[in-house]
Amino acid sequence: MIPSANQLKKPGRQRLKIYFQNSNLNRVNSLFLSAAMILIVGILLIECDRPKEYKPRIQSDHPEVIQKWVEVFTPSVLSYSDRLAELQWFQDVTAEFRGDTLISIGEDIETSYWESQVLARAFAELTGIYVEHHVTGEEQIVDLLLEQLTEDHHLYDIYVTDADLVGTHLRLQKIVVLSDYMNEEGRQYTNPYLDLDDFLNLEFGQDYNGHQLQIPDYQFALVYWFRYDWFTDPQIKAVFREEYGYELGVPLNWAAYEDIAQFFTGRKLQNANGSTVTVWGHADYARPGPWLGWRFSDAFFSIAGMGDPGLPNGLPVDEWGIRVIDQIPRGASVERGGALNSPAAVYGLTKWIRFLEDYAPPNCYQLDWLDFGARAAVGDIAQTWYWTSIYSALNSAYNQIGSPVCDREGQPLWRIAPVPRGKYWQEGMKMGYQDAGSWAIPEDTQGRKRHMAWIWAQFCLSKSAAIKKFLVGGTPVRKSTLYSDHVSANLEKYGGMVEFYRSDLIKMFTDSGPNVPHYPLLSGLWWRSISQAISGEMTPREALNQLAARTDSLMGTLQMSALSPNLNAVSAQETWLSKPGAPKPEISQPQEPRTIDYDEMIRLWQLNP
Repeated sequence: MIPSANQLKKPGRQRLKIYFQNSNLNRVNSLFLSAAMILIVGILLIECDRPKEYKPRIQSDHPEVIQKWVEVFTPSVLSYSDRLAELQWFQDVTAEFRGDTLISIGEDIETSYWESQVLARAFAELTGIYVEHHVTGEEQIVDLLLEQLTEDHHLYDIYVTDADLVGTHLRLQKIVVLSDYMNEEGRQYTNPYLDLDDFLNLEFGQDYNGHQLQIPDYQFALVYWFRYDWFTDPQIKAVFREEYGYELGVPLNWAAYEDIAQFFTGRKLQNANGSTVTVWGHADYARPGPWLGWRFSDAFFSIAGMGDPGLPNGLPVDEWGIRVIDQIPRGASVERGGALNSPAAVYGLTKWIRFLEDYAPPNCYQLDWLDFGARAAVGDIAQTWYWTSIYSALNSAYNQIGSPVCDREGQPLWRIAPVPRGKYWQEGMKMGYQDAGSWAIPEDTQGRKRHMAWIWAQFCLSKSAAIKKFLVGGTPVRKSTLYSDHVSANLEKYGGMVEFYRSDLIKMFTDSGPNVPHYPLLSGLWWRSISQAISGEMTPREALNQLAARTDSLMGTLQMSALSPNLNAVSAQETWLSKPGAPKPEISQPQEPRTIDYDEMIRLWQLNP
């Protein structure tokens, strides 16, 4: 019985025979044909030993259910016949598993809900495998995964969690190494149409040696968002030039971002839908919780310039402030050669708090990262240095007729750009963060379950469904999606996001990488200290001294299966601050504000795709 859509919402050789007869053949012919027969049989035996390639059927051979879902998965990067072939492969390879059940889990964004409600139903109809794809908050997923990996308590057959956990996985060694699995026991269950070269950021889920531990299911970059209509208004531009002495445009650094925030805050402006608003020049979220820690560890201190140059994460000090030598974490505090309580980090947190106090709406203090997604769509925010494409998927106002942030055709009056950088940032450092929710199979998912889990993950990653999945969630993982005819014909809808992903700049936006030895445990320390600084209970310096000390203390206790931390001895801060690189000594000189015209920036991106 095929489960309904509502049910899917619940958490929860062939033998070869040769006949050769001819009684009238003479002896020569018989000898000749006998030799030929031996040759043929030999060739056939060799072919039987070779890995079989999947041969797609002709169109008329495909069942109606496959043809149905081919129609549903329109538009697609694949032709109709190629979609038929890919979906037929899924049906054929799963014949031995019909009637089985699989349990998976993903983060509470639109992409995951679509997988749970649509792709799980399609998978059930095509394969006979019932998937319960639960959807919950990221913090709960991390807790569940950690419990399963460390307490031998099987909860889920496969997870979608951030590739930020790759450092944990390579050290705990409790998940399936997908690259090994695809070449060995999982070879026959690996989609011949998977096309790994088509993925955007496979490296996010790889260990130091390039082994694939996780494979991306969705991704989104954290970017700068601004009101293009106000920034290009001739009168507004003239006033800004008169007051600040340079052109209003996309800020390249924090000095320009602050000038723009100050300029717009309190100004009365009109939206295209006729509403008049008192504008805020900045916005961010500040509600205490795990999301507040991610805000800084993943996405903010890196652009302040806390770590070292070197992609993807900084070498030897990364964007978490952790010094790593020969893949071994050596410390996060300045006293041990890290940068988590360095002048650059103190500068970053101090600026973040002051911008929130001076230029952001008061309700930002009550918002978490998902709540914050709707805030800019209200129509009174001029810019924010925290925005992601999933916000437009969650909130229709970003692409809706009558919205304050859209024109009369529903096209966005907003645009996105790279996040401006702080004064400690240097060329060669990462420019921002990408979140890559990625499939991971725990080692205790074995036998049939492991094969089914891998097939289910590949179904969610299939080229057949990739565009539809992108349209729903705004979270591309394939190059072919971004360059598809459909997406190219609708570039305006995404406010520059597609152009951004097509540019070479995107490789400077990375995830947290393999240096973080235990993401679940360490990330839990961040938000508690940072929230104390935001509330005024501690100064930024005091909060970061506390966070650095607690991070070192926890890392010092970690005994892992591989590459456990081995902390440097404590030294005076000046010992490390006087050396080249991070931790960096204090920079007293202020930044010179710099901006760029948005349309010129897009032109430069297109010259360097």
